[in-house]
Amino acid sequence: MIEGYGFFDHVLPRMLPSLTCVALASLAWLIPLRSAGSQAWILLGGVAVTTLTVWGIVTAFVRRLPRFSRTTAITVLAAYATMPVAVPLIQLAVDGTVTAPGGSVVGLLGFVIFFAAVFLATLLATTYGFGTLLRRAVRHSVFDLRNSVHLLGRALPALLFVTLFLFFTGELWQAMNRLSWWRVSLVIVLFGAVTVLAAAARLRDEIGRVEQDLSLPTLSAACQGTPLAGVPIEHLVPDGQLPAMPLTARQERNLLLMLASRQLVQAAVVGLALFTFFIALGVLVVTPETAKQWIGEEPEASVLLPALPVALLRNATLFAGFGSMYFSVTSMTDTDHRQQFFAPIIDEIERALTVHAVYAVVRETVPATLSGRGIR
Repeated sequence: MIEGYGFFDHVLPRMLPSLTCVALASLAWLIPLRSAGSQAWILLGGVAVTTLTVWGIVTAFVRRLPRFSRTTAITVLAAYATMPVAVPLIQLAVDGTVTAPGGSVVGLLGFVIFFAAVFLATLLATTYGFGTLLRRAVRHSVFDLRNSVHLLGRALPALLFVTLFLFFTGELWQAMNRLSWWRVSLVIVLFGAVTVLAAAARLRDEIGRVEQDLSLPTLSAACQGTPLAGVPIEHLVPDGQLPAMPLTARQERNLLLMLASRQLVQAAVVGLALFTFFIALGVLVVTPETAKQWIGEEPEASVLLPALPVALLRNATLFAGFGSMYFSVTSMTDTDHRQQFFAPIIDEIERALTVHAVYAVVRETVPATLSGRGIR
């Protein structure tokens, strides 16, 4: 939500600690990989300690120098761009061979793919603040866990009414017994995508509603406790109503990530409870003989939990994913659920949008006022 947020001025300096750690870890781990032998785990521990130390040092440096000059930025990018070439060359000199990420499937191109993927992931995470969003979502999920009795007491009855009888379907047990785990994972990802799409549609409605209520009392209340608390808003809003401030596509995506991360983490709390419930229900009700009759053959045993058939675990996972999606969508549409589970998230987004509107006006008004008074 920072106006003028750019790659060289804001993003690249914040990327530097991560890029430095990746480069250092690659040089310290990938290069002597073969020569380490049985001491590979000791080497891994040393690499972890070293990279964390460097992370702290570089982060402190970036905080003292929050913006890079164009020359410094080009130097950082050029140094990182040499890593796909430098690592295999030094590895060849030390070990006498090259161990590329991805093995022989992609060969030396694996180094380029690896470092490019790290750069892209770091760029996206830094631009949209994935780390901060995740920390906030986890903090709120901890609050949800503290109030888990209330949360689950409201969410589980409706979810069980929708899913319980499907759990005892023989055809579903046959499908889950044959379905691989990676396909089950794709189904869970699909449920998550539906949740994000529903959040995106709801977010557009909320943004439009906030833009219609930028009155003076709303602006003053939102700015309390922020650096804009002392701003004379009444002088900035002479008509008593601030005009709507259109958001850029990147700002809308950032708000969507904030909403989606909160919804997905909250859904994960409900999903974990559903998974535990269906595992317990399967152990109590579905005997090995019943499972064999439903599946038509001896149930495949789980590798991690041999006492449980893998069909039970996959069924519980499937229903947990579906129930989580159903809960997330319902919490955004149903009036009762919305007030209980969705309204606190929207309140934060509304305040962020309102404060951003004041911030944008101050950013445009104050320089013009100072310039009119001859102050530069």
